[in-house]
Amino acid sequence: MDPQNSSTVSEFILVGFEQSPPSTQALLFALFLALYSLAMAMNGLIIFITWTDPKLNSPMYFFLGHLSFLDICFITTTIPQMLIHLVTKKHTVTFASCLTQMYLVFGVGVAECILLAFMAYDRYVAICHPLNYAQIISRQMCVRLVLTSWIFGMANGILLDYMTFRGPFCRDNHIENFFCEAPIVITLSCGDPKFSLKVIFLDAIVVLLSPMVLIVTSYARILASILSRSSSSGRGKTFSTCASHLTVVIFFYTSAMFSYMNPRSTHGPDKDKPFSLLYTIITPMCNPIIYSFRNKEMKGAMGRALGRGNLAQAESF
Repeated sequence: MDPQNSSTVSEFILVGFEQSPPSTQALLFALFLALYSLAMAMNGLIIFITWTDPKLNSPMYFFLGHLSFLDICFITTTIPQMLIHLVTKKHTVTFASCLTQMYLVFGVGVAECILLAFMAYDRYVAICHPLNYAQIISRQMCVRLVLTSWIFGMANGILLDYMTFRGPFCRDNHIENFFCEAPIVITLSCGDPKFSLKVIFLDAIVVLLSPMVLIVTSYARILASILSRSSSSGRGKTFSTCASHLTVVIFFYTSAMFSYMNPRSTHGPDKDKPFSLLYTIITPMCNPIIYSFRNKEMKGAMGRALGRGNLAQAESF
């Protein structure tokens, strides 16, 4: 197609699940609405208890509260739109809306990658240098680390948005996914998408593998410290505090690496959508469940928060 003889694309069509039968779309709507509501409720509860419960006044829970906030931001950029498209026939999004959504997905996603690395470093200092923990991971340091993840994520989002939308769009405007995902949108550009795809691939290597190096290094030293301890109960308790974070890291990084570090030739709608669903809704929903079920302090704080809520409701009657 000759770009000069083609009209410029002003909107995109999110194919999503529109090819599914109406009964399947209704089932998917109910399922995703339930998952989204659960993710919002669980992450909202974690934010509330980590910011209000005095017994959770430690850096680990400070980071966890911000992780839940990032998860809420992440799922809200994609899932509500998908739910609307499942019950309406109009699946179009404007050029500006697609650009904004992609920026938020990039920015929040990268910020979460970096925050997960900082959380691993926090566990390393707490386990391997317990006597100096309060001095190294101070309140000021926690704030700086969280701000660093946000600033780097938002700045990185600008770069990736520019690489995605730097060329004109005058080809097919159908996006074979339920949100504006960069590798798919780039292939719709009139120009040669190879350079932009290479930049995004290299950026994914830096953004995903650099934090991964910090995570692997931190847990390698944690493992060495655990194995050197003579008490089996101490080993079990230490491992339990790290297992939740490791599980979250594996969920998030596996899906993100498949989406942004695999050649496009290995992709397709049937492969992209499951992994997109994994890191846009399943992981944000599982994060609070994983942390709460494997942490006695979190379960106790949730019980206290829910108990106060029930007491207040009873007193209102």
